[in-house]
Amino acid sequence: MTGRPVIVTRPAREAAQWVSDLRAAGIEAVALPLIVIEPATDIEPLRAAWRQLSDYAALMFVSATAVEHFFQYRGAADSLAGCRFWATGPGTKRALLRAGVPSDSIDAPPPEATRFDSEALWERVHAQVSKDVRVLIVRGGDEAGQPAGRDWLANEIDAAGGHRDTVVAYRRLPPSLDVVQHRLAMDGAEGRAIWLFSSSEAIANLQRAMPGVQWHAASAVATHARIGEAARGAGFGALRVCTPLLDALVASIESLA
Repeated sequence: MTGRPVIVTRPAREAAQWVSDLRAAGIEAVALPLIVIEPATDIEPLRAAWRQLSDYAALMFVSATAVEHFFQYRGAADSLAGCRFWATGPGTKRALLRAGVPSDSIDAPPPEATRFDSEALWERVHAQVSKDVRVLIVRGGDEAGQPAGRDWLANEIDAAGGHRDTVVAYRRLPPSLDVVQHRLAMDGAEGRAIWLFSSSEAIANLQRAMPGVQWHAASAVATHARIGEAARGAGFGALRVCTPLLDALVASIESLA
């Protein structure tokens, strides 16, 4: 068990579960959400997507949050039949199952995968995309409701001759840290706590929230190589990169103790 608490930076609802899981594994953890989730400002595209669901061979969800917000607008008569549902990782797959999607309609990287991202998902689903196949990408947006995030998988669909549309199911906003949160963030900056990052966006938001702070004394665990690169670029001193599976997280956290 590490003597330093772990700062979980995921959005609030997800952070609560991660804190609970880490504590159950003997790791002291506390939530400091660095991405604030808000509803989409324009919900008509979400309602329209459900009305037009039969136009799509597959729906790709970037996160569990995308699933939860998208399925809020499912009507009583909206059928899931004939559509594949793509998930980038186990959390997104669990959200689809909770939403009532049959397991055999879901495509996702296997639980033993070494990474959970668009590249790993594409390895599983690329054979489903050919000329004129339509895919709907359900993702988050910025404060103005414009799509935000990587376009890697969307570009692969284009290259395969498919067609893809995008719908913004929620917005991702930067946080406004209160006094207690700022103090916790300083503990992390000065090495008295260990950061847990599952998004490069969270690192960028932290830098904006704490301008001028140096991070060379800080320790961090990142759940993807790209996130690790962002942490290195921000100047974080000690860094571990691992998959977002509990055993791997605990081992990486304990290696920083």
